Amino acid sequence: MEKLKKRWGIDSNFQILVIFIVFAVTGTTAVKLVAPITGFIGLDRETTNAWLYWIIRILLIFPTYQILLVAFGWLFGQFKFFWNFEKKMIRRLGLGFLLK
Repeated sequence: MEKLKKRWGIDSNFQILVIFIVFAVTGTTAVKLVAPITGFIGLDRETTNAWLYWIIRILLIFPTYQILLVAFGWLFGQFKFFWNFEKKMIRRLGLGFLLK
C-alpha cells in the first residue's frame, strides 16, 4: 500500500479506499448508463452482429466512463487525483491536443 500511495501521491489509506470505491462505482454506472443508449439507437444483443454490438458498446462506454470518473471523483472529494489521472490517460492515448 505504501508503494501505491507514493506512486499516486496520496497520504492516507482512507484516500486509497475512496479512490477504489470511485473506480468501482464509475465502472458500474457507465455500463448501466450505456445499456439504454444502445437500445435507443437500435442495437440489440440478439439481432445485431455480436462483433458490431460489442465494438459500438465499448466505444460508448469508454467516453462515458471518462466523464463519470471525474464527476464521481469530484463527488467523493478526490477531483484533483482523478483530473490528473484523466489528463495522463488522454496524453497516453495521443489525444493531448484536447487539453490545450
